[in-house]
Amino acid sequence: MADDTTKTAQAGGARPSMLSLNIKEKSALYAAFMPHLTNGGLFIPTTRGYKLGDQVYMLLSLMDDPAKLPVAGTVVWVTPAGAHGSKQQGVGVQFSSDESGQSARRKIENILGNAIASTRPTHTL
Repeated sequence: MADDTTKTAQAGGARPSMLSLNIKEKSALYAAFMPHLTNGGLFIPTTRGYKLGDQVYMLLSLMDDPAKLPVAGTVVWVTPAGAHGSKQQGVGVQFSSDESGQSARRKIENILGNAIASTRPTHTL
């Protein structure tokens, strides 16, 4: 689901990692979306090592929309390999509070509609 196109540290500091995420099914979007975060966010399955506070830049493709949403975010939790309960390895990324983050949150909430209130399990809860 996530394609780790990662930028490495350069002279003068590290650049944010680049993640490309393509979610084609509503059920997968529901499982990844984190509405409980202040700005909203997504769980991104990845084997790449991230730390809390790492800055990431995401290109999101949602459903059949050909447009990619560029969104900046911050890693707010990490699920390591071999996590308790066989949880999928990956990171939780909170969207930035700027327009790109809010636009992504609105688009996801519009796609999910009433499903957001569901009690079905997700990658995050």
